[in-house]
Amino acid sequence: MKLIFATFAAIASATSAFAGAVTYIAPEVVAIEEPARMGGSGAWLIPLIIAAVILLAVTKSDTAPTEAR
Repeated sequence: MKLIFATFAAIASATSAFAGAVTYIAPEVVAIEEPARMGGSGAWLIPLIIAAVILLAVTKSDTAPTEAR
C-alpha cells in the first residue's frame, strides 16, 4: 500500500512540474519607419569640391604671360 501511495505522489508531483504554457508566444515587435529622404543629401558635394581644388592646383601653369610687342 505504501508503494501505491509513493507512486501516486511521484506521478502527481511530476505532472505539476510540467504545468504551464506548452508553446512560447513571442512578443510583437513594433516596426519604426524612417521618413523617406527626398532629393538626397549634399554630402557628395564636399568630395567633389576637394577634388576640383586639387585638380586646379595641380594643372595650374606657372609660366608668366608674354607681353605683346
